[in-house]
Amino acid sequence: MSPFVLPETPLRLCVVLVGLPARGKSFIAHKLVRYFSWLSVPTKSFDFTTQFSPADLDVQLTRDQLNQAAVDSLHGILSWLDSLGDSPGVVIYDGPNVTVEDRQLVSVALKDAGVDIVFLESFCDDESLISGNILTNARKSNINHDYLASIYQPLSLNTGSDLSFIKLINFSDQIILNKIDSYLKSRIVYYIMNLHVKPRYIWLSRHGESMYNLEGKIGGDASLSPRGFKYAEKLKSLVEEYIPNSSQLQIWTSTLIRTKQTSQYLPHPKKSWKALDELDAGSCDGLTYEEIAEQFPDDFKARDDNKFEYRYPGGESYRDVITRLEPIIMALENQENVLVITHQAVLRCIYAYFVNVSQEESPWMSIPLHTLIRLEIGPNGTQVTRIKADIPAVSTYKEKGTSKLGESKDGKNRLEGEVISST
Repeated sequence: MSPFVLPETPLRLCVVLVGLPARGKSFIAHKLVRYFSWLSVPTKSFDFTTQFSPADLDVQLTRDQLNQAAVDSLHGILSWLDSLGDSPGVVIYDGPNVTVEDRQLVSVALKDAGVDIVFLESFCDDESLISGNILTNARKSNINHDYLASIYQPLSLNTGSDLSFIKLINFSDQIILNKIDSYLKSRIVYYIMNLHVKPRYIWLSRHGESMYNLEGKIGGDASLSPRGFKYAEKLKSLVEEYIPNSSQLQIWTSTLIRTKQTSQYLPHPKKSWKALDELDAGSCDGLTYEEIAEQFPDDFKARDDNKFEYRYPGGESYRDVITRLEPIIMALENQENVLVITHQAVLRCIYAYFVNVSQEESPWMSIPLHTLIRLEIGPNGTQVTRIKADIPAVSTYKEKGTSKLGESKDGKNRLEGEVISST
């Protein structure tokens, strides 16, 4: 079981979205699935519109058709939860659920099956959000809008005082809460309150090449190598050239010296986070992979077999790193124009969240030194651009099954997106 789910927390939770089309429900569903999946909680979204054919979506649907789609969606939800066995699970029901009757149908069906429920309404009367279609898919926004608007009964304490619900008004202008009575529900509130819906940039970089990198050692608190210091100087010009409004940039580093040295030429506000420190290698700290394979052969193999779950003796696993990175993710969701200078394992976890990389793949991603990564984050996903500085550095990438360092020849596990070479 994921350590994220506390024992007293109901093992099954359904987040039932409420609201008219073009109010950001699908955006919220997508973000919640990404968040809980990143925390290793099995999560799935059930989109109400998948119950209809493309031809159905272009005509006026009857009330009976809408009701049947709701029933079919609930069957799918319960079937998926049942398939989890004893594992916890979060399901997002992405449908209109615009009337008291609709919500009663959902409540009865799910509660009878032992599923906890929280309704999450996105109420929006801000025309700039609606007409701009910032938060939703254009095709879905036209589904029975006039009919649904005519029967819409927003959540309120008058009609839903017995329900557990979160009501967003114009996404983040105001939030109304009622009966938020479990740990998972409180995490949803915390997460939703930090969401940022406008397109923005987040910038990522590893520290410059360190002396430990040159020696093939992991962990430690080593200083930069001469080439690492050159990258620190180069990073200042990369920021000036590629980051719009760089005067407003914030710099976040770990508490380790190599990240602080990498940021030393940047004339921007800086903040050091202990949560951004590199994965703790425990008793293997300061060793090379060859030394680990020789001194701890069972551990070396166990880590290759399950890199995400494996915890170094006296140290951390990737799962542990994700747990301590949750406040960082919350802060990044609520920020723009931030450059995070940190370490290989930590950047793998942050990148995996924003680009939706699975936990099985993320520990094997190649995050090269002397590269500035731009994440362009929008309502429909994240675009990645890599800006490579013309300063050589060793590779710290280790493929599965070997103790040797070096990039994979077949190009597997490399970051996606455009590559820009900066001289």
